[in-house]
Amino acid sequence: MPVTLHLVDNSVWRSDRQVQLDLQRIYTDAPAERLSVPVDTFIREHLDAGHFFACARFNDRLLGAVAVMTDEQAWWLSELCVRKATRRRGVGSRLLALISDAARSEGRELRASASRLPVADQLLLNRLGYRLHATGDYYELAPPL
Repeated sequence: MPVTLHLVDNSVWRSDRQVQLDLQRIYTDAPAERLSVPVDTFIREHLDAGHFFACARFNDRLLGAVAVMTDEQAWWLSELCVRKATRRRGVGSRLLALISDAARSEGRELRASASRLPVADQLLLNRLGYRLHATGDYYELAPPL
């Protein structure tokens, strides 16, 4: 499945109705414990804060997404979710590989807070060879050297 990376910030969100529908569907399909607020509120607050979503695109549709916040050193990932109909097909793994390449091209690391990471995501990261930082506070989303 040829999945590509599509970054969604506030301007993309406002200008593309299909992106709006797809991103809402992705997070509506999320397990109930994934989001603590309604989907529309989560997306709006994330984008209004100046953050973006990194999305897996296939055939002009978004199949998966991860919320991204940035600082000077890293892109911080949270709320990784793949549409229910396409789970267990490598979309999440491919998305992590694509966003890792994008972050690296900007000279940034990928990280995810360990305390907020669901067990399923921890298992995925471990399976992909990512590691928990020595402090135990976050996962470094870069394959070990």
